[in-house]
Amino acid sequence: MPHIPVDFSMLTGLAVTYGVSALGAIFLAVIGFWLSNVAERGAHSLLLATKHMDVTVAGFLSSLVRYAVLAIVLVAILQVVGIQATSLIAVLGAASLAIGLALQGTLSNMAAGVMLLLFRPFRVGDRIEVGGKNGEVRDLNLFFTEVATADNVQVLIPNGSVWGNAMTNFSKYPNRFVETTITAHNGDADATAADVSQFLRDNPRALDEPPPVVKKVGYGDDIELSVKAWTPANDTAALKYEISRFVRERALAKQQEQPQAAE
Repeated sequence: MPHIPVDFSMLTGLAVTYGVSALGAIFLAVIGFWLSNVAERGAHSLLLATKHMDVTVAGFLSSLVRYAVLAIVLVAILQVVGIQATSLIAVLGAASLAIGLALQGTLSNMAAGVMLLLFRPFRVGDRIEVGGKNGEVRDLNLFFTEVATADNVQVLIPNGSVWGNAMTNFSKYPNRFVETTITAHNGDADATAADVSQFLRDNPRALDEPPPVVKKVGYGDDIELSVKAWTPANDTAALKYEISRFVRERALAKQQEQPQAAE
């Protein structure tokens, strides 16, 4: 078997060359990730320093800064390891076309996310209803809108469904109208209406202007009373519950008074 000479000097040179390139690429990757995080945090702080900047928009724009830094670092790493960026861009252009056709739904959600971030139909903390889902907005990114329901269950709604459907924003305006119906006995309807009206005047959740209205809407052995009051948007559910609780406690107190009166 013939002996094949090994040029150790050439192998050593190749190992040194590619080893230095690999170490340089690793160094650039570490520095790049660190710089991208620093740039993201810095951009987020600067954006939030402005008066009218929304938290969601600030998070979106700062994430774009991070990805831009990472893209620059990736090009630098390719140059270090000897890959021409122009050739890579041509390959990526052809691949992006195929990926775009395969991910039409995902890209439509991303486009809808950009529109939501630009036009701001709702903000983080608003209570909305869209696509049959009702809850408080916790997060908005390029692909999903995160909503927490009343029982604190996470619901992820694709942005395409949010942008393409009718949406109700319960938190858009500062005050909302609360309307409920309560039942009172025929002989006690007027007293019940007076007590509920006094309760609303004393309740800090109910606004004085426009004033609350309690009136009869049904007649018979049991009288239906319509209760209408304005309240801050975040207090609607609480005020409605407090009205119902007051009526129940009042009815219970009346029942306890009747045996005592008979004695």
